[in-house]
Amino acid sequence: MAIPIRLLVVDDHRMFAEAIELLLASAEGIEIVGAVGTGEDALELLKTTKADVVLMDIDLPGMDGVEATRQIRTSSPQTQVVIVTALHGSVMARGVEAGASGFVSKTRATEDLVEVVRRAAEGEIVLPSAEIAQVLGSLQRAATSRATAGRALGNLTDRELDILQRIAHGKSTAEIAKALFISPFTVQSHVKNILAKLGVHSKLEAVTFALRHGAVDVSPAEGAVRPPERDRWEVPW
Repeated sequence: MAIPIRLLVVDDHRMFAEAIELLLASAEGIEIVGAVGTGEDALELLKTTKADVVLMDIDLPGMDGVEATRQIRTSSPQTQVVIVTALHGSVMARGVEAGASGFVSKTRATEDLVEVVRRAAEGEIVLPSAEIAQVLGSLQRAATSRATAGRALGNLTDRELDILQRIAHGKSTAEIAKALFISPFTVQSHVKNILAKLGVHSKLEAVTFALRHGAVDVSPAEGAVRPPERDRWEVPW
């Protein structure tokens, strides 16, 4: 007798989760090992329960389905995750980057859902053929954007990164000048160079750009300036 596919359902809509359980519980070769309502609960359950496939809702309270997928794939690489959502290119691209095997719409027929679970368990891509080009295109554009950002940020000097970090902590030109023992004019000159190198037009745009790509860190306490490690955001291509 074949070992059944162990399936975990993650959806905060209890009625939908229960409906999925009922639909799949009677399917040959599939065993429901749990149904939880949050990504956090899924991660906790997977510490003690093996699952071959996770059906993951995208809209969850707290941690969303994409981040939950990322963490599940990190902590349990053998577990395949299929994200359940209305098909949308950008969401699918994020899900693929997080390690999802594919996607399925909540409107799919029961027999289709069974086939999706079986294909995911076998390591197959679960994605409508018509959507593959769109997803790959989104991934390519994202990679190009990261590469461009990495090159721009890589052009900043250590002093410019330090000043950008201080700006992110709300420091004024005068405060930065005093802390670095340089003139306000010199700080302004550095800021002008930062804006030119990043291709932005204001300090706020520069900080937003740097935050988006991990080049500055706003988590330390006010006044504790700690530029992040460059390898967090440099792109090697």
